[in-house]
Amino acid sequence: MDAFLVTVTDETPEVVLNPAENIFLLKGKALPEDANAFFSPIIDWFSAYIKETSGKMVFDFELNYFNTASSKYILDIFLLFDEYTDKDITVNWIYNEDDEDMEEAGEEYADMLSSVKLELKPQAQA
Repeated sequence: MDAFLVTVTDETPEVVLNPAENIFLLKGKALPEDANAFFSPIIDWFSAYIKETSGKMVFDFELNYFNTASSKYILDIFLLFDEYTDKDITVNWIYNEDDEDMEEAGEEYADMLSSVKLELKPQAQA
């Protein structure tokens, strides 16, 4: 499967979905003007990838801010992962250890999932 890459902007996160290098990352701010246009291709890519892949999958979400519209699509991604109860999927929710809002968001997402492991990973600010 081809890699899916999006360069970071002031409103959108960096997206690296690269199966050849086993890197799956969304990093930065998520406040796109059109959340559907931004996230739909990502959801489509994840859907196709998960269907054709076996073995352990680890996806890193390192968002430092997201708006309400983006939160719905992030949840949609996690719920897509959650549908595949036969897959070994882990989501790393990486956040600044001083950012209580992002920690709480990760906890809330984790509570909504049944088969996906969402691991909270606080990081010291550089």
